[in-house]
Amino acid sequence: MGERESYAPGTFCWADLGTTDADAAKAFYTGVFGWEAVDAPAGEAGTYTTFKLEGQDVAALYEMGEEERTSLTPHWSSYVSVEDVDALAPRILELGGEVLAHPFDVMQSGRMTALKDPTGATVHLWQPRSQAGAGRVNDTGCMVWNELATPDPARARDFFTQLLGWDLEPEESGYGIIKNKGALNGGIRPPQDGEPTHWLVYFTAENVDDSIKAIREAGGSVIAGPMDTPVGRVAAVSDPQGAAFALFEGEVDP
Repeated sequence: MGERESYAPGTFCWADLGTTDADAAKAFYTGVFGWEAVDAPAGEAGTYTTFKLEGQDVAALYEMGEEERTSLTPHWSSYVSVEDVDALAPRILELGGEVLAHPFDVMQSGRMTALKDPTGATVHLWQPRSQAGAGRVNDTGCMVWNELATPDPARARDFFTQLLGWDLEPEESGYGIIKNKGALNGGIRPPQDGEPTHWLVYFTAENVDDSIKAIREAGGSVIAGPMDTPVGRVAAVSDPQGAAFALFEGEVDP
């Protein structure tokens, strides 16, 4: 099983959903992935809902406030574990990125910041305290991959290799494999036609085609695929509120 108690700095560790209808989103994802939704008060932010699979944290959601809705549509966000968000914030600016949220504490769980890279995609940095991130990854129903779609992969590569110490291994297809201290950690690729610049979160499915059927029956839709790749079968989909995510069926790391 892909259980995790900690993450090496530079590793993707968490994903959460910003949505316009928390109740509808909870019903959708618990039905599709078999997750349990556990609500917790989050101060001025309202309620933060943690999704659990067999008792372990795998993802979360929150309902977007009015200000966020004016600039963003429903979306999944990717988080990268780091040692010191305060030290990285000025580095983001030096490298041509933008700090969207200056470092702040998330109760006793950790400290975080949000950034926009020079090509326009948003990602979060997470400095763990009591909460390392997902307690389980890669298994069916868990986060398995994080992928940047950007119109300038080379610029994004330069930014993240300098900020987080990633290595990028290009493939003949134009896809770049992100490695963090030798470990597989995600990908970078050009966007599909009409696709925004963003980080796409993948979840493992036992059977992609069966999951797509469940997604459609629950009011979601298919963006692309399903399609076979050299590493497995994938599909890009969206929930009923329009948040995009992806499915992966294939061999995964333990």
